Amino acid sequence: MKHQWFRVGSVLLVAGAVPRTMAASLYNLPRGVTPISHEIYGLNLMAFWIMCAIAVVVFGAITWSMIFHRRSRHPKPATFQENTVLEVVWTVIPFIILLVMAVPAARVLLHAEDVHHSEMTVEVTGYQWLWRYTYPRWHINIYSRLADSSLRIAPLDSGLSPYSVPHYLHSVTQPLVLPVGEKVRLLITSRDVIHSWWVPDLGVQMDANPGLVNSIWVRILKPGTYRGQCNQICGWGHAYMPIVVVAKPKTQFMAWVREWQARHGGAAGHAASPAPQGS
Repeated sequence: MKHQWFRVGSVLLVAGAVPRTMAASLYNLPRGVTPISHEIYGLNLMAFWIMCAIAVVVFGAITWSMIFHRRSRHPKPATFQENTVLEVVWTVIPFIILLVMAVPAARVLLHAEDVHHSEMTVEVTGYQWLWRYTYPRWHINIYSRLADSSLRIAPLDSGLSPYSVPHYLHSVTQPLVLPVGEKVRLLITSRDVIHSWWVPDLGVQMDANPGLVNSIWVRILKPGTYRGQCNQICGWGHAYMPIVVVAKPKTQFMAWVREWQARHGGAAGHAASPAPQGS
């Protein structure tokens, strides 16, 4: 018994020592860096507090009943069978709660699907097992594969430790580069099986279906590198389809476009598969 209390005390001590930001990242959704991700985060918090309130009411009623209606206080059970008013109340209240949750959720869903007035478009195509990013405006095609640093370690007989490589299975040969502050429409499809383009920090998850083009948009508010993964089981190489998005300020993004075009001759429809960069 003493050992159990010691463990509980140790856990509470560690939890108290963890900074709030770190604790939030461990036990909550990431707030993200796009307007949609912020709205999703707010919905999650709203649902969480509603569930907490429901739990308090339900377990409070159970506890109150156990204390004040226990056998020692009421040896003779009640004889009533139903209460129409009570049944109406506990039917109407959940309905109201569902409305309170459904209305803002529907608003966020409609906002996430509204790709109108986008400032640029990127076509995202899934393959077994890589991603192709196409910038139609600048005739740029990028093939984004798992970085060689992770591929060398992936075989079980490699004898190498995954901890020896930064971002093991989450680094790529060439990231998707996007400008900060611009509304970017993503047209997502697949050439073989169903994939799914998912980056938690962007609040984006969209299936890539063969023969179908799905659209979604992002507006990244903060420069940085954001990582995701195909989260649709698409075959034995499913784990080898990471996603890396690098957000740059507009001037740096345009400089990257000019550099890419100069490096590859600026030819329309040029499909380059660059050497690994370990992004």
